[in-house]
Amino acid sequence: MAGDVKKVVLAYSGGLDTSVLLRWLRDTYRCEIVTFTADVGQREEVEPARAKAEMMGIKEIFIEDLREEFVRDYVFPMFRANTLYEGMYLLGTSIARPLIAKRQIEIAEEVGADAVSHGATGKGNDQVRFELGYYALKPDIRVIAPWREWDLNSRAKLIDYARRRQIPVPTDKEGEAPYSMDANLLHISYEGKALEDPWVGPDESMFRLTVSPEAAPDKPTEIVIAFEAGDAVAINGERLSPATLLDRLNQIAGANGVGRVDLVENRFVGMKSRGVYETPGGTVLLVAHRAIESLTLDRGAAHLKDELMPRYAELIYNGFWFSPEREALQTLIDGTQANVTGDVRLKLYKGNVIVTGRRSPKSLYDQDIVTFEADQVYNQQDAEGFIKLNALRLRVGARRG
Repeated sequence: MAGDVKKVVLAYSGGLDTSVLLRWLRDTYRCEIVTFTADVGQREEVEPARAKAEMMGIKEIFIEDLREEFVRDYVFPMFRANTLYEGMYLLGTSIARPLIAKRQIEIAEEVGADAVSHGATGKGNDQVRFELGYYALKPDIRVIAPWREWDLNSRAKLIDYARRRQIPVPTDKEGEAPYSMDANLLHISYEGKALEDPWVGPDESMFRLTVSPEAAPDKPTEIVIAFEAGDAVAINGERLSPATLLDRLNQIAGANGVGRVDLVENRFVGMKSRGVYETPGGTVLLVAHRAIESLTLDRGAAHLKDELMPRYAELIYNGFWFSPEREALQTLIDGTQANVTGDVRLKLYKGNVIVTGRRSPKSLYDQDIVTFEADQVYNQQDAEGFIKLNALRLRVGARRG
């Protein structure tokens, strides 16, 4: 019942939707509201959210810079697994949700709140990701999901509700937006409206992080990324913090038209969804990490990681970051990374990421073995028995007819 809630922590962006959420919570639940705004690198000022919350009478306001924690503790661990959902999606939205959920629960405990609330719709994945995070960290927390409760099921109704309650409506929200966006330091996603038809191409004016490959420079950009124990630590010899490094990669790669993906994905809730993503730095990071692993990982470990990666990606996409199986997989993945150290040289050119060199003090690549010149390590005559043993079952099967 609405009257049972005394204090709720709302994930608050300061935009129209969450401002309406804030007022609706007050009107419906008559409870005390605490706002929480997370800066995960969405490239927009988060401080205005404070003024908007204050204008709406909120006394407890949390605005926190989580960019370093986001990249260090969420993005980098995910990239150690070379994670792609359905072979294409670098999980930019998915990986931010557990961090926001975790901090929201921590704030709820700090302020003595008995409920948390989010602005995810009832048709998307984010409601699942937020709420699985909440329940994993605080099993008895009350969750309020307004989009599953209220009757403001259209943009027109939302704007009308805002106007009747003197909530400012930004001019760009007056009409139907061509798409919805989610941004953080790893990516920007675009969905809905004009993009709902998978045959209709995205408008070039939509993109914010990348130039089109056609408009990218005619001269390639060469960079060297240094890795230590599986994580990128430097670009062109300059050591950078995790968030600074990813931001720098976004700038370099975006300027070269790298990182655009247009895909139709399978949502956890059962429907297919068309999304367009910009992930410039992450695209480069994935290629570079695989390149340094090609030198430093044993074949068995590398292939096992590749077999497990789709399952790991699905867990993150579906919201199970805090599950025991994700944590178990993470332990295994991290255990393979101790020697993933060295440098990768890449050329970025008109949307392409091209590896041109890799080196490592922990390399398993032995030039004395792979050379076509005479060597004392590999006896080529040994290959005959190796081949015959592996062919035995094939020969037996062929004789059966």
